[in-house]
Amino acid sequence: MGKIMSTVKPTEFLTARQAGMISCQDCHLVCRIPPFNNSSNMICPRCGSRIHQRKPNSIARTWALIITALILYIPANVLPISISTTMGDAQGDTIISGVIYFIESGSWAIGLIIFIASIFVPVLKIIALIYLLISVQKKSQKRPLDRTRLYRIVEAVGRWSMVDIFVITIMAALIKLEFLGNFEVGPAAVYFGAVVVITIFAAMSFDPRLIWDNIKDPHE
Repeated sequence: MGKIMSTVKPTEFLTARQAGMISCQDCHLVCRIPPFNNSSNMICPRCGSRIHQRKPNSIARTWALIITALILYIPANVLPISISTTMGDAQGDTIISGVIYFIESGSWAIGLIIFIASIFVPVLKIIALIYLLISVQKKSQKRPLDRTRLYRIVEAVGRWSMVDIFVITIMAALIKLEFLGNFEVGPAAVYFGAVVVITIFAAMSFDPRLIWDNIKDPHE
């Protein structure tokens, strides 16, 4: 290890690939790559999973998932996500109309939570992943640390978009007044739930190490 470090200039940094090290994606065990061995054929000695220096087809898989999420996001916002029936009169509400209803009725806090969890977070997550994909494909060297932090934020907050689904499910279970009133989950809930799950998988399929592959100096 000392010989490897001595050959690196002070202004450069040593990557795991240059040091002959590789990390398991499942149990995160750091393994040493045997000499003259193809790392794609390596098996983790602790958990037995196959080890890759980078997630296979990370960019293509993430793009496919993002495009699918964008397609499903249209019916998730156009179709009613909840259907309320009062004295035989049925009314369907989309995510936007539900937010407007809560704000106009004085429950602005609930409306704000639904807006952030169901509209702001999914859109921001999709835009952030598209930005990361484009920056990696263009081999950008700008602000790699900030892009890595952006990925960590996207990965952490994406699952909170399910708050809207939880609220509607609880309301559908509680509001059952038969002839006087009823509350049912609309078809948009299925599409919206699929969008949330797919964007979670998209964040998991993206490999943030690709951001650093073209960086020569960590201080740039």
